[in-house]
Amino acid sequence: MREDTPDTESVLDQLSRAAAADNQSESYDISFGAAEKSTKDVEHELDELMAQVNGALPTDDVQFDEAIIKENLDEILLMLIALHEETHGKELLSDLTHLFGAQLSPGTVYPGLHNLEEADVLSMHAKVRTKEYSIADEEYVRTTVERTMVQHLAFGLLLYAFLPRL
Repeated sequence: MREDTPDTESVLDQLSRAAAADNQSESYDISFGAAEKSTKDVEHELDELMAQVNGALPTDDVQFDEAIIKENLDEILLMLIALHEETHGKELLSDLTHLFGAQLSPGTVYPGLHNLEEADVLSMHAKVRTKEYSIADEEYVRTTVERTMVQHLAFGLLLYAFLPRL
């Protein structure tokens, strides 16, 4: 293990401080009926979030494998929809490709959207040529994203604790 690698506590502290500072400067509210954000706005917000992650981790760049995107597709879709405030499937497919480098098919993404809509997590508004999705159950989104985050952090901490044994 590298000597300059920060310990897990300092990484979590850095992420917590960055998130707290970000929350004080700009409130992220998953609200209904708000004007749709542009893809450029969403890209900017995700770039800021990734900068926080990259700043806290002992690596220059974090890349996500397509497999992890697929495994966490519901959470990623919920995050993207919340950031957009209202969006459609084609834009989500574009975001997944552009922001995460994931080439997912409509047959992978749309069933997830439909399942989240059927579970009353998303609301769907039929437009002339598309269906627009927005968050309908903020508490479910928060709970789901937090549960997934804790699971990933715990797994990462387990791997991190194992590294000195090699």
